[in-house]
Amino acid sequence: MDFLDDANELTRRNYVAGGSALLGSALLAGCTGSSGDSAPDASAETEGTPETDQTATPGTTATADGSYTATLSPVGEVEFDSVPENVLTIYNQYPDMLVALGHADAVNSMFVPDMAGPTMNHYYERLDGVSFDWEGLPNPFNNFTKEFFYGLDSDVHLLDSAWALTQDNWSRSDIEEISETLGPFFGNFYSGTNDTPPESYSGQYEYYTLWELFGRVADVFQERDRYQRLKTIHEDLLATIESNLPPESDRPTAVRVTLGDGQFWTYHLNRPGFWLADTRPLAATDAFGSAEWDGLWGSVGYETMLEADPDVVLHLWGMTPRYDMATVRETLTSHPVGQELTAVQNDRVHAQGMRYQGPIMNLFQIEMTAKQLYPDIFGEWPAYEDGNHYPEFPEDEQLFDRDRVASIVTGN
Repeated sequence: MDFLDDANELTRRNYVAGGSALLGSALLAGCTGSSGDSAPDASAETEGTPETDQTATPGTTATADGSYTATLSPVGEVEFDSVPENVLTIYNQYPDMLVALGHADAVNSMFVPDMAGPTMNHYYERLDGVSFDWEGLPNPFNNFTKEFFYGLDSDVHLLDSAWALTQDNWSRSDIEEISETLGPFFGNFYSGTNDTPPESYSGQYEYYTLWELFGRVADVFQERDRYQRLKTIHEDLLATIESNLPPESDRPTAVRVTLGDGQFWTYHLNRPGFWLADTRPLAATDAFGSAEWDGLWGSVGYETMLEADPDVVLHLWGMTPRYDMATVRETLTSHPVGQELTAVQNDRVHAQGMRYQGPIMNLFQIEMTAKQLYPDIFGEWPAYEDGNHYPEFPEDEQLFDRDRVASIVTGN
């Protein structure tokens, strides 16, 4: 099933329901912000810079009665009486974080579980003892109402209150009611692209890298040790990448796209934000790097793609159940212009994962992208077949230690 089917098909599959502001075109392009949102400011971070923590994560602060606090923009400091056991999540970076922290059982909801759940488990298959039971979890977008929140009765909502205000029929009073009656909001959406939050949050919004955000969530669950050990693995991976990258002049041109009906949805590779936490460290030459789109993504036709003619095509969502990469490649090779693309002729059209990535997904997706862009340096990436788990590489071809990650996650 093509993830870029029209909005009617997506609605039939209940990806858009109940008056949610999630528009078909936004879901198709990989973002649920308004399609009119401005493109991220490239000056906020140097393109190609590996994603590392820019500020120290504060950790938790204990109080006399045994409670503790955690801090995150835009909500600020939040007090917890105990570690949350029932947690609302939407975007999939948060379930992946909870898996990483050993609290996967706390997840009570997630975005498109029958797409994200299997994709997450494609990665976890390579981590002994790690898996995620996603079946039966509701998708909050299908019923984004206060009644839905009350039905879940969550201890904490890993959801950005600033983003929630952009959804239909939600106000600050609604957010305050849910926070006081059930549990606090604790999320940060706009760091995904370093995009501008709603005007009412102007001047009080801080942007985080993926691993900074992960550290703040780890504070909520009193899992700073797990976080620090996983962060070290991430830093080691980035150091391996950075020390082996070829000179800029020798790097391939690449695009990150999703193939649609006669067009390509296009995304930047090296701009700020944790949605690009798996491509930015590889610092490839973005074939559309200078393009400025009306929203967070653009779309181009076959002729424009041929003018750019990238060396490598990274196909977003290719490892999810919503795409069949054999069909993608057949579509390109059978198109009179598509078949002229250098990436098509050289068999360098590769399946990618999800932009909504947490820390475990990020480790695998950095390694994936390294092999797809620089096979002569980091090892070959095999052609991905629909439904397969993440490829199994010999130990000497792995860019991070699977056993080390699994032992941290499982607590062994």
